[in-house]
Amino acid sequence: MSSPDLLTRGVSEVVPRALAEEKQKSGKPMRVYLGIDPTGARLHLGHSVPLRKLKAFADAGHHVVFLIGSFTAMIGDPSGQDKMREALTREQVEKNFETYKKQAGKILDFGKIELRYNHEWLEKLDGRKILELASHFTVKQMLQRDMFKERIKQEKEIAVMEFLYPLLVGYDSVILDVDVELGGNDQLFNMLAGRTLQKAYGKRDKFVLTTKLIEGTDGRKMSKTYDNCIWLEDSAKEMYGKLMSIKDELIVTYLECVTEMAMAEVKEIEKSLKGKMNPKDAKMRLAREVVTLYHGADAAKHEEEQFTSVFSKHELPEDIKEVKVEKGSLVIDVIMNEKLAPSKSEARRLIEQGGVHMNDVTVKTIEMKVEKGILKVGKRKFLRISL
Repeated sequence: MSSPDLLTRGVSEVVPRALAEEKQKSGKPMRVYLGIDPTGARLHLGHSVPLRKLKAFADAGHHVVFLIGSFTAMIGDPSGQDKMREALTREQVEKNFETYKKQAGKILDFGKIELRYNHEWLEKLDGRKILELASHFTVKQMLQRDMFKERIKQEKEIAVMEFLYPLLVGYDSVILDVDVELGGNDQLFNMLAGRTLQKAYGKRDKFVLTTKLIEGTDGRKMSKTYDNCIWLEDSAKEMYGKLMSIKDELIVTYLECVTEMAMAEVKEIEKSLKGKMNPKDAKMRLAREVVTLYHGADAAKHEEEQFTSVFSKHELPEDIKEVKVEKGSLVIDVIMNEKLAPSKSEARRLIEQGGVHMNDVTVKTIEMKVEKGILKVGKRKFLRISL
């Protein structure tokens, strides 16, 4: 029931750590849960970090519960938000979860974990019970949340319903009666609310474990807006290429959080990177490990060979898309039409930073027109232009 990495690998905080170590040393199986609100339909590597931690607990012999926020997703978690989330319908939640489950199934074996839905008990709460839950918290405590502080500073609205969210997800802990709850470090406040309520209702003494949030390929918050996400449903080619494009300072964090490499080897690579190891070699190892997890060893080997021929031998990829465009078209418009950037502002940023090339010549202005030949956007996107 013990693993040396459970409380450390990919972990941001453990609260309280003494309780966690005591429970781990006891050798008794723990009840562990991870709750998700299926508010979106696509998962990226950042989402995989808590999923892999849940898998690690399951592999160590603990009883794991995967909780679907079938009720709370309809309210919307205010964590990390500078405005109120849009409420979802039950139908939207159910549709999102079907897609979520398919992707999460790349990591978790749903046949070996307990699956629960919090509408089972939250729909039954009456006014008296909600008031009872609220009695365990103060307005001052709620206003300590970073996102609420920021909204007050910017004179933005805070809905009373958003104050209820931590109470409701905290009540999940009471019903499930767990030893530990997992979540991203943006969920710490919500998870501690659950710890408070478990104590108040005479349940187990729970510790909370938050996992690290990993940045996107460009070092910014992983977001669809920035086109810097590595999606779990990316093709092997896309996944390999994106991993090779991450900033050097993210290599070790990615190795720790999104692979199953032994931590001893991760630390050895970290040490080597401070010496003479070329970051490209470490990224190739990272890309091979991750692509193998999601697409298999043969696909990883193929993409590694392709990357070597394209970027080391300066050859072109095997499968460049060819498009016919009108003569005189602007490069930036072609980038947008072919969805090589998520927005015009991102396309402009790429051009301004020298990340776009037409026939190996850097595109220096957004007024530049396309030519017949190869358009390269960033490090891994190619387009064959015909006029």
